[in-house]
Order: sequence, then C-alpha cells, then structure tokens
Amino acid sequence: METGNMNSSSTPNKSKSQLPLQEKLIQRRNSKENLDRFIPNRSAMDFDYANYMLTGKENPPTSSSPSREAYRKQLAETFNMNRTRILAFKNKPPTPVEAIPSDFSSAAHQVKSAKPRRHIPQTSERTLDAPDIVDDYYLNLLDWGGSNVLSIALGHTVYLWDASDGATSELVTIDDECGPVTSVKWAPDGRHIAVGLNNSEVQLWDSTSNRLVSVCDYIWFVIFQEIKYSTLFSLQLRTLKGGHRSRVGAMDWNNHILTTGGQDGLIFNNDVRVRSHIVETYTGHDQEVCGLKWSASGQQLASGGNDNVLQIWDRSMAASNAPTQWLHRLEEHTAAVKALAWCPFQSNLLASGGGAGDRCIKFWNTHTGSCLNSVDTGSQVCSLLWNKNERELLSSHGFTHNQLTLWKYPSMVKMAELTGHTSRVLYMAQSPDGCTVASAAGDETLRFWNVFGTPEVAKPAPKTKSEPFSHLNRIR
Repeated sequence: METGNMNSSSTPNKSKSQLPLQEKLIQRRNSKENLDRFIPNRSAMDFDYANYMLTGKENPPTSSSPSREAYRKQLAETFNMNRTRILAFKNKPPTPVEAIPSDFSSAAHQVKSAKPRRHIPQTSERTLDAPDIVDDYYLNLLDWGGSNVLSIALGHTVYLWDASDGATSELVTIDDECGPVTSVKWAPDGRHIAVGLNNSEVQLWDSTSNRLVSVCDYIWFVIFQEIKYSTLFSLQLRTLKGGHRSRVGAMDWNNHILTTGGQDGLIFNNDVRVRSHIVETYTGHDQEVCGLKWSASGQQLASGGNDNVLQIWDRSMAASNAPTQWLHRLEEHTAAVKALAWCPFQSNLLASGGGAGDRCIKFWNTHTGSCLNSVDTGSQVCSLLWNKNERELLSSHGFTHNQLTLWKYPSMVKMAELTGHTSRVLYMAQSPDGCTVASAAGDETLRFWNVFGTPEVAKPAPKTKSEPFSHLNRIR
C-alpha cells in the first residue's frame, strides 16, 4: 500500500594588452634551405637514363628516315627521355595516399546522413512555485490541454497557466466542505475542464468564461463549434453527482464520455451531453482507483488501483444495465498501479508503473494480456509519458531519488536522468506539441523540461503527376 498524503500545509576582469597563453606564429626557416653544398642523392637518380644521356648521344644514327625520326621523338616523349638533367638532389615526392579509400566513400556518405544524437538538457528550463499542492500519490492534479493551457490544483484552488504568454489565472476555489480538489482533466476541445472533488462530485467548467457549464451549454457548444459560436446560454449548473461515494482521484476523456475513478473502487462512464450522465459502470477494483487512461482509438480503457491490480476494459463489452466485465485482470504488480501510458506508435502496447513496493515498469500486449517486459527502476514509479516523436519513455519517481528518467524503447537503456526536485515527482503532463514536459512534486515546485526535443518538420509530399482523363469515371 502506497504512502498517501504527506503534505503539511564576481570580481571584474582586469584588461591586459595581450592575452596570455596565445600561440605565437613565428616563421621558421627550413633547415634544408640555404645549404652551402650540393650533394646528389643516388637513391633518386636513374642510372640507366644517365648512362644513355652520357653515351647514347655520342653515337647518333648516321641516317634515318623522317618516319623513323618522328617515331624516335614520340618514344622519347612517352618514356620521358627528353630530360636534360642527370643528377638529382631531392627525393621524389611521395605518391599521395587517399585518407579514406574509395571503397568506403559510399559508406562514409551514409554515416554523414545519419541522424545526430539529440541534446537532452539536464536541468529544467523554467521553475514555478506551486504552494499548497497536495502530496498524495493517488491524486492527479496536473494536466496540459490542447489549447496550450496548463491546469494545476493547489489545495482548494485550480489555476490555469497559459504557456503561450505565461499568464496565470484562477479558475475556481472550492469550499472547505467540498474540497480539496483531487483531480483535473482537460476535455479534448481544450476549452472545457473537469474538476474532481474530495466530496465525490465532479464539476465541468468552461475555462474561457470561468463558469460551470450546464447540459444545454455543452450541447450548444458541440453544435456550433464548427462556426465558432461564442455565446452560450447558461440554464443550470453542471455538476456530476450521484455516482461515487468518496473522492474522485482519476479521470480521463473519450470524446464526450468522461470516465471517473473513485476511492470507492468504482469506475463510471459519464455522458456529459445528457442529464442522466452515468451510462456505464466498471467494477473490479477492491480499493481506490488512482490511474485511468483511454487508448488513442477509444476502444480500450486501462485502470490501475491501490489493490495492485491493472485492468483492461473493452468498450464493446460495456453494458448500460449491468456492470461491465473486464477484458484482462493483471496482477503482476506488487504495489499500487497509478502510472499508465498507451504507446503512440503501437496501439495495443501499454506501459504501467508500480509504487514503492514494486518499483517496476511493465509493458503489456493488451490484446492478449501478456507481459512483454518488466524493468526494475529502483524507486517508486509515479507517472509515465511516451515521446510522441521518438521511441522513448519518460518516467517520474519518488523514493528514493525523486528524479525523471528517460528510457530508450525497447532496449530500456537509460538515456538521461533529470534531477532538481527534492520530493517525489507525483505528477507529469505533456505539452500539445509533445516537446515539453511539466512536472509537479511535493516540494511545491512546478518544473518544465525540454526533454523530448523539437519535432521534425514534415516534408511536403511530392506532387503526383495527374493521369490523363482522371476526372472521367472508369468502367472497370
């Protein structure tokens, strides 16, 4: 069982005329220049040619035809026999040797075209204060929306931080009898946000107007979002209640379905478009649900609980009139399962992380329920995030090092360890472009890490040559 709430509320430089330790460029005279004697180098001389030059020209042929004389001159030019110097005083220059053999020229070209290794900054690029953040392993108090606005719950108040200009605003402050805030989750539209409370209720807020959204509001927004309809009519407050019996610590969206997990071990699918919002119920956890993640396709749901159980649910098996049976019940973890992350490049691959008594990251094939790999990280796994652009996984940890670790998948070789937090890093959120990661910890700081780099700009697809008569319908 994991530990839950641990929160208790330079000298100036002197100018010099010359810089020291600078290499002085002095023109040196060559030791071989200005010699007083000229001694021939026998190894550089051609004695056969020297003998020819000394003896051959003394007895020239008495008579020769013009064709023979032309042949003799061409032969002399070919074998370089028109030289006049006999003695040699210097060695011949060595034959130049290629630094890289021509056989490896193509391989060298391929090496140059290889992708350079990405630089991973070891320190956070920005640090913000996060006073009164609840140090509770089972809660989810940080999320980054599609409109590039980050939401964080600090005690009873939810704040919004706009990453584009750094502006901060207060969304809502919850009363003492209802709070504190136990979870936050942005809707896919990047405008609406769900706020889970300690009293088992969930509020749906419009971040642009800082007010609760009614059922009619949401319907009007869905209808008119294509034409950017800006005026919504508030008829009643939108608060989801009547389902959970205790705090709501985990939430996730699947289009218009808001899935909530509570301390009571129950999971509800809430259709926020209708008044009777509970449309499906998932039962299977014996203790608090602390992790919820829908797959990208919206077909499978992963849930983790304090009962050390990871469960996979299939949307096609859901029933409105009866509790839904899980697809897979996975009990390999030996501590609470909070950290969950679906792989962006393989739809049926799920990563899960265990608490302090487990310390493992496990990888699952959610179609078969088999465990593909398990890695002992050595410390409590609090959160997991996949890199959207590379095959990498980022994990945040608690006891004992309070670090963020970047892993290369599937080898699970450590690429970097990011340190700076002085308490367990409970919450992580990823920017919409997938480059920056925000982390919040019990040390009451919010840090931003440029850990995933900059995504490559996609090259435009080459224009295909249109086929003649392509606008005409084909018979076959």
